[in-house]
Amino acid sequence: MTDVVEVRGLRALGVCGVLPEERQRPQPLEVDLEVRADLHRAGESDDLADTVDYATLSEAVVQTITGGHFALLEKLAESIASRVLSEPGVESVVVAVRKLRPPLALDVATTGVRIERR
Repeated sequence: MTDVVEVRGLRALGVCGVLPEERQRPQPLEVDLEVRADLHRAGESDDLADTVDYATLSEAVVQTITGGHFALLEKLAESIASRVLSEPGVESVVVAVRKLRPPLALDVATTGVRIERR
């Protein structure tokens, strides 16, 4: 059995892109996480120490976004996945990263990538 801790729509400003303007200033990025872990014990104990804390995950994601410069969303997603997988109890993670203002001359709401890592 696999349970999931979700974080949806986490936003932070980060440097991510290959175009010169993307490399010079932060842009809004949005992240969703699906963190698989056994939550049975937390469901019985009602104790934060027995679960994967979504506040800790969220802080780690923001630190990853704001703490580096990335050319590709794929690299940013890998960095986030690696950080989340280092948390105790995490079995796997799905990371979705989106640019909220992609530099396209087309009518596109967002662009992004989605990866799953164990």
